[in-house]
Amino acid sequence: MYERCRSLFSPLNCAAYLTWCAVFVGLMVGGLNAFAENEQAGRGAIAALMLVFLAAFVANAWQESRAPTRTSSPTALAVQVVAVLALVALTRDGAAPVLLIVVVAQAVDLPRSWLIALVAVANIGLIAILLSVWRTQSALIVTLMYLGFQAFAGLTGYYSKQTARSRDELAQVNAHLLATRSLLEESARDGERLRLARELHDVAGHKLTALKLQLALLTRDPAGAPPPVVIAAGLAGELLDDLRGVVGQLRRHDGLDLKRAIEELAAPLPRPKVHIEIGEDTRIDDVAHAQALLRAAQEALTNAARHSGADNVWLTLARSSGRVMLSVRDDGRGADVVRPGNGLAGMRERLEALGGGLDVGAGAGFRIDAWVPVA
Repeated sequence: MYERCRSLFSPLNCAAYLTWCAVFVGLMVGGLNAFAENEQAGRGAIAALMLVFLAAFVANAWQESRAPTRTSSPTALAVQVVAVLALVALTRDGAAPVLLIVVVAQAVDLPRSWLIALVAVANIGLIAILLSVWRTQSALIVTLMYLGFQAFAGLTGYYSKQTARSRDELAQVNAHLLATRSLLEESARDGERLRLARELHDVAGHKLTALKLQLALLTRDPAGAPPPVVIAAGLAGELLDDLRGVVGQLRRHDGLDLKRAIEELAAPLPRPKVHIEIGEDTRIDDVAHAQALLRAAQEALTNAARHSGADNVWLTLARSSGRVMLSVRDDGRGADVVRPGNGLAGMRERLEALGGGLDVGAGAGFRIDAWVPVA
């Protein structure tokens, strides 16, 4: 909730609020000329239309804050356009059309056909109203000026949003690379431990065994072995036992730990907040199984950030009934019907190829349960 409220006061939104205040003051001073006979009614009409515009603007900004990829609301933008045109018609003032610049800045992420239609309708309506009040030449010049400002604001808003999206995408790609690196490091450590265990067993173990046998022969000498030889034989036996214990520890494979890799995936997500709970006994024995669960977590967190509008996501990893289970759920808007896209379909195929599976549920939020068998 805090992040959404903060997004309402982003730099671009603050510029829009400042513009709204300037236009409001300008209309309350200059626009009242059209209401010479009933100034009080004029103030009320201007204030009402300005508040309608502001309410539609805030509603649209709130909707966009629910998910980074969510586009502007056509309804909210249409309400703003109608409010501006009504203000122009009522006040016959040149300040009100400035608000159309704010509208176009919001509309840049609409589908192109919708954006063109919105701009065309707004400016055709503007020039029609101005032609009824001003001379044709003046009306055309003013409309073209405002159209230029709208284009400038639209391009500024477009590139600003593209930059923000590119930044978020790069952060996610970097997180995916870091998570993969963590998994590879875990796998490499296990491989190095196994290599060292083999080297110690095959080289040092073989030579210590030979040394122990030679010292044992000396201790069996009928003439009697010197005390140092007896001590050396005992130390050789103890050293061989210790070496076998070390080799056993090195060869003991307790699986790959996914905690660090999952934390790397969640780190760049400013919203929703990710709550991670991983059991101590959920280390994965097989690299392919670990990678499948990591990709499932990646897809689930990415979907929650892009589409759910959630404030919180809970990710748990636990071992149960011969499975390692990954569960990801959020408190977003959910859906009545789940239509799996390419991401969920690929996730399911990857898990089923390893003998695992995937369950997806929606309602008050969205839930994904993925599992692989314990190797």
